[in-house]
Amino acid sequence: MASTAFDRTLGFEVGKDSNQHGDVLEEIQGLIKVYRDGHVERPLTMPCVAASLAPDFGVISQDIVIDKSFGIWARLYVPKSNETNKFPLLLYFHGGGFCVGSASWKCYHNFLGRLSGNAQCLIISVNYRLAPENQLPAAYEDGTNSLCWLQQQILRRKNESWLKNCNLSCIFLAGDSAGGNIAYNVATRLGNTTSKVINITGMILIQPFFTASDTYWRLALPPNANRDHPWCNPVWKGPTKVGVTGVGPIMICIAEMDILRDRNLEFFRALCSSGNMAENVVYKGVGHAFQVLDKSQLSETRTQEMISHIKAFISR
Repeated sequence: MASTAFDRTLGFEVGKDSNQHGDVLEEIQGLIKVYRDGHVERPLTMPCVAASLAPDFGVISQDIVIDKSFGIWARLYVPKSNETNKFPLLLYFHGGGFCVGSASWKCYHNFLGRLSGNAQCLIISVNYRLAPENQLPAAYEDGTNSLCWLQQQILRRKNESWLKNCNLSCIFLAGDSAGGNIAYNVATRLGNTTSKVINITGMILIQPFFTASDTYWRLALPPNANRDHPWCNPVWKGPTKVGVTGVGPIMICIAEMDILRDRNLEFFRALCSSGNMAENVVYKGVGHAFQVLDKSQLSETRTQEMISHIKAFISR
């Protein structure tokens, strides 16, 4: 597969002279600074890698353009196979509190490459617009537009090699942390964005980001919105207001030591109360984003368990 060139440092640069921008209004140490004049800095704390630079996960990866006008692109992972098998497809959204993160971050590249190879699934990892430059619902719009883009590829470019390997009746929305929030909110918009060309088989929400950090939400939510906004707190108006239609089973992956654990369990119960088919798996002894950020032996074990659970979920 040919690769497409992208500026993977976009949005992650640090200014040469920060003093010219005035006071720092918001800061998450080591990740993001927002200045009084609106200037945003994101230190290069996480290495980015090209699609071609990967351990041998048994996959082929490449970067693809989704929406040139907004600079939206994605990293595609395709399992290597000499057989005629058709693979499930995951439309995936990375985490980062809506404000940081990239589909080219090494930690995501490694996790998703491993997931694709071990679970034998295609993955499209969307590099969506970040807040505060692009506050919500920009990331949700990028998610729905990515789904529309996929639909167009199916209609117009059926001979693309990766589409030939795709089981078009087995398409999932997925994401971790803020990406899990995005996947859910994309699902709530499905009635307005897709036709019967695409049927969403299910969702995989890994430690979905609801409530929690004030700073991320101050940066991500629209002006005058608070943390009772349904994008932040979907159960605020009661559990029966939570849920999606036109989507199959929902799997929620929860970390036992995660500050989001109780909210994730509350969200799971609300989905069940609203009539959605939902299930959850709690990973013992690990914290938020362990599958991408924690290199301990316990996290390695739990990550392999998560991959096995996802493989079983998408293979039903």
